[in-house]
Amino acid sequence: MNCIIVDDDKLSRKVLTEHVKRSSFLTLTGVFDNAIDARNSLAEKSDVDLIFLDIQMPDMDGFELIDSLESPPAVIMVTVNEELAVKAYDVDVIDYLVKPVSYSRFCKAVDKVVRYQNKNARENVGQQEVFIKKGSSLVKLKLVDIVVVEALENYVVVHTDKEKYTIHFTMKAIEQQLSSLIFIRVHRSFIVNKNRIIMIKDNSVDISGDLDVTSIPIGKSYRENLLKEINVMMR
Repeated sequence: MNCIIVDDDKLSRKVLTEHVKRSSFLTLTGVFDNAIDARNSLAEKSDVDLIFLDIQMPDMDGFELIDSLESPPAVIMVTVNEELAVKAYDVDVIDYLVKPVSYSRFCKAVDKVVRYQNKNARENVGQQEVFIKKGSSLVKLKLVDIVVVEALENYVVVHTDKEKYTIHFTMKAIEQQLSSLIFIRVHRSFIVNKNRIIMIKDNSVDISGDLDVTSIPIGKSYRENLLKEINVMMR
């Protein structure tokens, strides 16, 4: 993610800069000691994903900066004043850091941004549409409505809650076309919608929905990747 730092406190800018440099997935594209210069820069750029933003600054504070932007990037507020946290969340910031900011707390805030952006990306991709051939017609489906894709010799069967479509396609080809944000291959013969997984067993996953098949086998070579892709909480 491309990020900028906006803070009138020199020491805070230095600390945040060091934290960003230690994070391999963050790229620092600008450091500003005032909100006005930051706003002018943001008006010229469209590639900033995240702002580390101080609240209390002269001329224009952090809240005023956010309010002045038509489509602000994700924001992590940084301040010495814990009492402003409630107001910060009212303007939809992702997290709120109190100075001095430790690296561990910094990482938690950035991870929250990543989860938020991934969630939005999944929702956006899910609303995308594809056309699937049925007889002599083409049927439009939203990606999110596809529950399971099943291999059947030289064909694949695309299952939805209401219908299933058999098309002349290979599993490899359809896997490349389906977004990995939503779908995951769990077996050489099955790709499933992650959002429909309700239980993972030793050798199978249970899928929600009105389907002919609700229990899908897990191939040994696919299990490890499945567990990495699913949020797992363990004792």
